[in-house]
Amino acid sequence: MSQSAFDRLGPAFPQRAPWGTSSKLRAWQAEALERYLEAAPRDYLAVATPGAGKTTFALRVAVELLQARVVRRIIVVAPTEHLKVQWADAAAKVGIQLDPGTGGRKRGRSRQYDGVAVTYAGVAAAMLAYQTLTSNFETLVILDEVHHAGDALAWGDSVREAFQYATRRLSLTGTPFRSDDNPIPFITYAPAESGALVSRADYTYGYAEALRDHVVRPVVFMNYGGPMRWRTKSGDQIEANLGELTTKDITAQAWRTALDPKGEWIGAVLKAADKRLSEVRRHVPDAGGLVIATNQTNARAYARLLESMTGTKPTVVLSDDAGASARIEEFSASEDRWMVAVRMVSEGVDVPRLAVGVYATATSTPLFFAQAVGRFVRTRRRGEVATVFLPTVPIILAHASSLERQRDHVLGKKPGEDEVVDVWEEAEALLAAANRRENASDELMGAFEAIDSSATFDHVLFENQQFGMHAVPTSDDEADYLGLPGLLEPDQITRLLRERQSRQVRRHDRAQRRERVAPEVALHRALASRRKELNTLVAQYARVKGVPHSHVHAELRRQCGGPTLAQATTDQVEARITRIREWNNRP
Repeated sequence: MSQSAFDRLGPAFPQRAPWGTSSKLRAWQAEALERYLEAAPRDYLAVATPGAGKTTFALRVAVELLQARVVRRIIVVAPTEHLKVQWADAAAKVGIQLDPGTGGRKRGRSRQYDGVAVTYAGVAAAMLAYQTLTSNFETLVILDEVHHAGDALAWGDSVREAFQYATRRLSLTGTPFRSDDNPIPFITYAPAESGALVSRADYTYGYAEALRDHVVRPVVFMNYGGPMRWRTKSGDQIEANLGELTTKDITAQAWRTALDPKGEWIGAVLKAADKRLSEVRRHVPDAGGLVIATNQTNARAYARLLESMTGTKPTVVLSDDAGASARIEEFSASEDRWMVAVRMVSEGVDVPRLAVGVYATATSTPLFFAQAVGRFVRTRRRGEVATVFLPTVPIILAHASSLERQRDHVLGKKPGEDEVVDVWEEAEALLAAANRRENASDELMGAFEAIDSSATFDHVLFENQQFGMHAVPTSDDEADYLGLPGLLEPDQITRLLRERQSRQVRRHDRAQRRERVAPEVALHRALASRRKELNTLVAQYARVKGVPHSHVHAELRRQCGGPTLAQATTDQVEARITRIREWNNRP
């Protein structure tokens, strides 16, 4: 094994290179490596946004330690079976041979290997074997996506016991830590002012820094709402608009109604996403799309919808088995348009050509959302843009608006602490019970019957700015945003979105002028129409900023003057509409 293996490989940026095998370290990788080699710590935590190159950094550390004879063995612990194979393939490209355990269950391993790649579940199943291995040999343990060691006490205890004698332990993560009180092994916690213990990373490289350095793609979020109707267990029919600020139960059921494969909403969103993918492929011919589904039933149904739209059967990944791993690899190497999956591609899986995503799952935790979006941000050349289609659900839009936020793991947080301002905590409280088990979402689906749903283009979210107004699917207004070029710099994206919004506003104003010369409309109807538009704009602004509607209305009234909305005149309502549009358009 030699460091020259790095030198024989092409750079990962701007050209395409194998996963985790960049020859020239990026600035953050070089800085983190220098700190690591200077400090020579037994435990080191590197937090880097998905797509930034954590694997390249970890493999370079492994190369350095093997060459210096600090360690003789490498153990990589990954969340899934697919990822441990991916790690073994990446390590082989730099001369480190890892056994991913795919050769059957026979006892023993070939002496040719420099180490092993194993899952967290595998460590729990053979804890004493790994404890013996790290006791007998100087070992570097790489804990990939280390927050999984806090998923269950059994996993955390197994990792702690198995690797307590390791010579070095390198922990990696690219997503927000969990909010539970399960401590993560080998992570340093320091007391905060509140008395809680907060995790401390040795090196942090966030999405904002990676975007500035052109290491990851900018993400444009296309948001869709619309009216939903469903029947409860008691036989009552309920109607609600997706995205309205309602109770948690109503939000959850409206959301699941939207995701029902038999409804119009998901079909319209998939059609819009496929149109967007066609536009991207004009500039990036091999660009692919990924639909992340709630469960296997929906995944198969979405695949059938896409096949009817495109004439080509998508790749379907339903479980974390050897066949699924092979299908992911085949899709990654092909130029096929779509892949539909449930969970296993949400974290760590590398398909660099993914450029368009549909978040068609009812999972609402910030951890899962960050993992899902991370599948689309890995860049291959400068100018590539990622587009993710979202349901207009307040908590999901809050996650999208907080994409650049860093988050540490907190132990011992007092109940209700940061409850008002921390939208990430609200997400986990929203559907916590539904996210404890993989099949929980299927159980909740049986609590009601979806009747019908319709989609409405709501707005575009980019760099925490909101662009666009409500539009009907397949309309010119929607087409303006779906037709953004596939290769753009962030400032170009912002400029084009503003141009398209101005075009949409002009269309809207012309339509209103035509309506004004129509037969005379009663004042109460005209006022009701303008109040409805104002409420829609206020709802959009409130969702992005994470504030109550009433606070937005109060500030509009303070700045524009006049009485409450119910008593306001037409001119006063128009003034508030103008002001809220200005707010929605500003950074």
